[in-house]
Amino acid sequence: MDTLDTLRTRKKAATRQSLHEAALRLAMEHGLDGVTVEDIAGEVGVSRRTFSNYFANKEDAILYADRERTRLLMSLVEGRPADEEPWPALRAASRELYRNQATPDREWVAQLRLLRRHPSLLAQQAGDQIALERDLAAVLVARGHGVDEELARLMTATFLAAVRTGGVRWLEGSGERSLPDLIDRLLGRVDFH
Repeated sequence: MDTLDTLRTRKKAATRQSLHEAALRLAMEHGLDGVTVEDIAGEVGVSRRTFSNYFANKEDAILYADRERTRLLMSLVEGRPADEEPWPALRAASRELYRNQATPDREWVAQLRLLRRHPSLLAQQAGDQIALERDLAAVLVARGHGVDEELARLMTATFLAAVRTGGVRWLEGSGERSLPDLIDRLLGRVDFH
């Protein structure tokens, strides 16, 4: 890839991130129904057409960071040592994912959770979760270790439930435990042997 392609790729990534941040900020300020694609595009200083080059709709723009975390998680699991058992691989990938990301502000997360109760976002989130569970299960099956599709789906569903539970408990807690530590502790309470 030459310098021009690298610059173009970085510019596209920056525009996508700016659109995501604007969509999230505006939706949290005005409610999802109070924001249009045109509002988001205008906030970033691009056209509606440019917005459409990056996202299908405002819900897609809002959920962008979740999808990026999903892609990173998948790549971290795929990159774990081949001889590592599936559950420890999921747990280690989770530790790495949360260690490398800043812990979000509690108030911001609380507002985001309220926003995400919107039916159109809930529908997309549910679809994303089902796809993540399926794709992560396929990674576990491909890693071997005698894990069949059924066990892989059970593992990934349990893993995702533990991560969600950790997020909720952290949000409701007093802050004595970090989010990564809480999630790891919950994952450590499950044994797939």
